[in-house]
Amino acid sequence: MKKQIVQVSILQSAKVMAALYFVISIPFALLMMIPAMLAPTPALSVGMLILMPIFYTLFGFLFSLLGAWIYNLVAARIGGFEFQTAEVAGH
Repeated sequence: MKKQIVQVSILQSAKVMAALYFVISIPFALLMMIPAMLAPTPALSVGMLILMPIFYTLFGFLFSLLGAWIYNLVAARIGGFEFQTAEVAGH
């Protein structure tokens, strides 16, 4: 059975994506902090590495908000993503 996503919730999509971006950015910031703390003159300040997840989350939210809004405009005119579903046995 084919189904089509014709509209997404703009704010909810942006909130979920922002949360994902935040979770993804934490390990990167921690990994980048190791060499920054070991270097005699760090190229990146530790403060900037602490702010990185905040900026990543903020920009992830804003661009996801914009992307969901654009998706709704496009999907209203030409249709949305299509996918197929199938019934599966219960677990």
